[in-house]
Parts: sequence; C-alpha cells; structure tokens
Amino acid sequence: MTHTVDAATSHAWAALEGREQLLQRMSFEGAGAVLPSRLPVRELARACVGVASLAAAELLALRNGVPVPAVRVNEGAVATAFVSERHLRIDGRTATSFAPLSGFWRTADGWVRTHANYPHHRARLLGALGIADTGDDRALAEVLAKELASRPARHVQETVYAAGGLAVAVAAAPGAPGPALVGTRRMDRGVPRLLAPASKPARGVRVLDLTRVIAGPVGTRTLALLGADVLRVDAPRLPEDADAHADTGMGKRSTLLDLDSHGDRHAFEDLLSEADVVVTGYRPGALDRHGLAPDALLSRRPDLVVAQLSAWGWSGPWAERRGFDSLVQAGSGIAAIEASADGRPGALPAQALDHGTGYLLAAAVLRALSDRQTTGGGRRIRLSLAGTASWLLHDIRPTPVQGEADLYDPGPWLTETGSPYGPLRHALPPVHYDGAPRNWNSAPTRWGTDLPNWA
Repeated sequence: MTHTVDAATSHAWAALEGREQLLQRMSFEGAGAVLPSRLPVRELARACVGVASLAAAELLALRNGVPVPAVRVNEGAVATAFVSERHLRIDGRTATSFAPLSGFWRTADGWVRTHANYPHHRARLLGALGIADTGDDRALAEVLAKELASRPARHVQETVYAAGGLAVAVAAAPGAPGPALVGTRRMDRGVPRLLAPASKPARGVRVLDLTRVIAGPVGTRTLALLGADVLRVDAPRLPEDADAHADTGMGKRSTLLDLDSHGDRHAFEDLLSEADVVVTGYRPGALDRHGLAPDALLSRRPDLVVAQLSAWGWSGPWAERRGFDSLVQAGSGIAAIEASADGRPGALPAQALDHGTGYLLAAAVLRALSDRQTTGGGRRIRLSLAGTASWLLHDIRPTPVQGEADLYDPGPWLTETGSPYGPLRHALPPVHYDGAPRNWNSAPTRWGTDLPNWA
C-alpha cells in the first residue's frame, strides 16, 4: 500500500533547506509493523531514507536539466538496511556484535551503559575501574558487574571518561530538546560549480571520508552508491573492525595515512586539493591540530562541502566527549522509555541513531551540491546522534501502519556479493528514485589496503 509524505519527512526536508514542492515527488510503500518500538522508529527510518532519496533525485535532475524523478521508498528495504549489520554474513558466518563488556550494568543507584567493542576502549574501561585484564571476558564480565554494582552511575561515568573510556549513566527520562537536526552554514556565494550531466547524481564527486564505525560510513556508503568516488582515510594506529568495514565499505576504497608523518601528510594534502566533499566523524576538535577544522578547510577551499558528525552535539559540557549510538540512547532517555517490565533499560530495534544520521548526512551533502550548482560557494554541515535522538523523542509522531502486520520479509532486500572477505550476504541499499542503482558497483576492499589516490 502506498502512502504519502508524513510530518517527520517534511520536518527533515525543511531542516535540509529543501524546496517544499519537491515533497510531492515522494511516496512510501508500507511493509507492516517494521522496526517495532515504543518510539516512532519506523517513521524516523523512512523519513531519513526518503529525504536522502529525494536529495539524490533533485541533484540528478539539476545535472541533467530534466524533471525530478519520482521517489518511492519501500519500508521493507528501509527496515532491512537499518539493521544491515545483523543481516551481514561473511563467508557464511554471522558478523561480530557487541563485545561481552559492552552493555547495561546495574550500579549502586541505577544503571550504566558501557562500550568496549574496540580494544583501546576495553583496556581503558578496565583500567579506570582497577580491574586486571585476565583475557577471559566471561570471568571479567562477572568482576565488572560486581565492581559497577558498588559504585554510583555518575561516578562510573566520570571515572571511565577521565581515563578515555566509554560509559554513560542511563537517564531516567528524556530531558529538554537537544541539538538541531541539521546545521548548515553557507560560505560567501561565488561562481556556481556546475557538475556535468551524468547517469548518477554524485558521479564525479570526490569524497574524502574521515569517519568510523556506523553513522559516517553509512552516509558515505550512500554517496558511493550514487556514483561518488569515496576514499576512506584512517590512521594506522586505529584499526577498524573488519566485519564493520565489510558492511559499511560497499562501493568505497580505504587507505591508511599517518598525518603526523611528513610523507603521508603530503599525500593527504594532494587528496584534499582535489576533493569536493570532506566528511569527518571524530569528536569535535580532534582533527584541529592537523589544520582540518572546518573553518580552516573552508578558508583554503571556499567551494568545499565539509560535513561533520558528532555524538553529543556542538555545544555544552558533553560536546567534546566520545560517543556511540548505544551510549546516546542511554544518556538521552531512550533506554528508559524502551525499558522492560522489570526496569532493565532497553534499546531501539536498530542502531537507528547511527543509521538515521548517516542517511541524513548523505542527504545534506547532496543538497549542498545541488545548491552549489546554482549559487556557488561551499557549506559547513553539522549533524549529531544527539540531534537525531532529540528529533525522535520530541518531534516525530507515530503514523498508522499500512498493510498487514506480518507483511514484512527481509528476503527481497538481501543479496550476495563476492568480496576479498569472501562471499557477503548483505542488505541492499534502500535509497530509491526512478532509475536509481539497485546495488553498489563494487564490494568493499580490505580495510586500509588501497593506494591514497582518487580513482
């Protein structure tokens, strides 16, 4: 059953400064009660994918001088893509999930959520709490549980944070509305940067991808689907989880550069000089010492599109803290709303803040490129997981389910692709407009193995 745009999609499109009349080109196809939750996750997910699809259709039309193609988003495809990491099979095996020391833990006065998926975060968590690392995660989980149960949640949060680890006290209820969903600052208008006619919206656009984990890589994976040349750049000392990269590296290439090395920095500057878009996903200020603050980049390249992602937003005492989707769910009050009957904090049916923010990122970049076609000048774009959480908590209203409750089957939205990791069974991209690519044009390369040059 087809239905038209809802208030959530209109809100997101307005936040992206899109033309309201283009919403008439969009419709949704229901798939039953997908992404079931106390909060309107289904509405958030389809809105994020919907505006990314519409932004892609708009840019394609501008490049080719044709009407904007119709956008029709299927909720089944959206629901499958929002849990892409759960559907992923790598040479037949299930991808790794949360580590044993990541999760909710009782404290002396409530609950805390930890994140220890990466080795350095795991080590900092244990070190902050004075727990010796025996290497036996099952035994360590018991020790960690006892230690946390003896301490107040806020004390755990601040102690672990001070040591560079990740733990957040679970908020008992949502607070006041948080950061804006999308922040955009336009540079002085200049000569329009016209993109040549092309079969894909972002073909020929060079994207320097300085993001990790899920939100940023989902956004740049979407840009790669739409034709962009996306090169992910990581520091050699921060290895990415191979399974995560197999999921979010579709259509992209991946290289390693140490910006403290003279030779690598020279290679990076060469890449930067020819980039159209730079996307960063590190906490605010982390890249400033390398001269990569947005204002510094835009002073050198006024026509550049610079998109920034953060966990907690861009102001306030938490702005510079590290964070992940699960931690923002805990700290924003989402985990309390999704709690079970016995009071244990819960989680959304997907890492919806990550995935949703990723599609919003892609939409914002595409909209910036469309604006640059007509007005010239670069953009600074800001999004955060906390901003997406605030939107979910305060601004989105549930809509009736279209179709039968048991209509959804992920099967049609899964496919298999060969890769250097072995055969991948993975979710198909949910972004759709008339003539949109159904799949990425290449599998992920192995993390960090590509040369630092544009295709």
